[in-house]
Amino acid sequence: MTRRLTPGELRTLFLFEALDESQLARLAEVGEVEQRAAGTDVYSEGEPATCFFVLLNGTVAMSRRIHGDDVEVSRTEQRGVYGGATQAYFALADQVYMNTLRAITDAEFFVLPADVMAASVREWFPMAMHLLEGLFVGMRASQTIVGERERLLALGSLSAGLTHELNNPAAAAVRATSALRDRVAGMRNKLAMIADGRLDGTQLHDLVELQEAAVKRAATAPELSALETSDAEDVIAGWLDDHDITGGWDLAPTLVAGSVEITWLEQIADAVGEDNLEPAVRWLTYTIDTELLMGEIEDAVTRISGLVAAAKQYSQLDRAPYQTVDVHDLLIATLTMMQAKIPPGIRKVKEFDRTLPKIPAYAAELNQVWTNLIDNAVSAMGESGTLTIRTSREEDRLLVEVGDTGPGIAPEVRPRIFEPFFTTKPVGEGTGLGLDISYRIIVNKHHGDIRVDSVPGDTRFRVYLPITDGASV
Repeated sequence: MTRRLTPGELRTLFLFEALDESQLARLAEVGEVEQRAAGTDVYSEGEPATCFFVLLNGTVAMSRRIHGDDVEVSRTEQRGVYGGATQAYFALADQVYMNTLRAITDAEFFVLPADVMAASVREWFPMAMHLLEGLFVGMRASQTIVGERERLLALGSLSAGLTHELNNPAAAAVRATSALRDRVAGMRNKLAMIADGRLDGTQLHDLVELQEAAVKRAATAPELSALETSDAEDVIAGWLDDHDITGGWDLAPTLVAGSVEITWLEQIADAVGEDNLEPAVRWLTYTIDTELLMGEIEDAVTRISGLVAAAKQYSQLDRAPYQTVDVHDLLIATLTMMQAKIPPGIRKVKEFDRTLPKIPAYAAELNQVWTNLIDNAVSAMGESGTLTIRTSREEDRLLVEVGDTGPGIAPEVRPRIFEPFFTTKPVGEGTGLGLDISYRIIVNKHHGDIRVDSVPGDTRFRVYLPITDGASV
């Protein structure tokens, strides 16, 4: 049997409380009460928008499909909230549901046919309809343009930063490869010493062993201070001069970098004799140099690989949107991606509590929050200051704090900083969407909280995330 609400019951819903008796009676006559079981869709995104739903009791979650993934945008149990054919009164053809509404618990709704809802609104509120249409069309166009511009600017900035960071190790690898080619050519020339038979088998065997020892020394060479390096080069160069090896000052830096000592040079002299000492030393110097250059290339390629890994961590490519993550990995990836935007005069302080557990979250969207907060902090400080990123635990929540030493946020504007399109940056430098987006990601999507405390010289944004599974799935 179809159940309906009385006009009096309809008036208890905030959406209808200002209607008169005849208007309430009209809706009560055509509307019906319907139930939906927990775990079922009340309606699905993309289907024809045929009904307008008002929640009477239960808990529901609203989601949008973005690039193939269902992203929850809100969850509520507030009586009277509504969804479905919310734009039916606009003169738009082939209207569809703009989102999916899912019953989290058993839920009950007051359901109106879309055409009845549309006709009623247009008839009862003609002036409001004109205002709503203008607002709807204008805001939709504005948000589309500004949102696309915001994404392009963010993508361009991060791409420029990543390109800059990749360029340094790539250029180092190219330089090292060019130098390595010259060293290998030199080694081939020195092999003539072996080919002409001046070294017997025993001497050749000893020289090869010394070559292997040189490779191991170069691989494990300790890092010396500038003074220690200079003193060691003086000693090595003096020994080479004493043994009539030309260009000792040119060879000494490479030998010192490869951890060569006088005793090792004496072993070379004993192995090949004074007549063959210079070509042997130069051949082994080339060996050390090539090993050091290969180490530089390996380091450069490792840095490139690390930057690519950071980019993947930041963008969450090839990963599920909702996953269990270590928030520190996300923060480090974001800092790496933004490195080029942070002036050299800004000191970065990381105070991470590594005992914190992993949390379930939408990782890519948390990275967007960290990007917004760090970018705002850097902009506030200008060319110098201290950027502090701190993690800790407060009861059952994980806390991420982003602090800066900028001039602070004025008390009169602080209540508005999370409003869409509100910005304190100069015209053309900010859209006012960064903190609004961050707020919605943290509060609406992860059921956390974001707060700010600010005095001149100490501004701190605090992001609280549930350690238990509090995010929307």
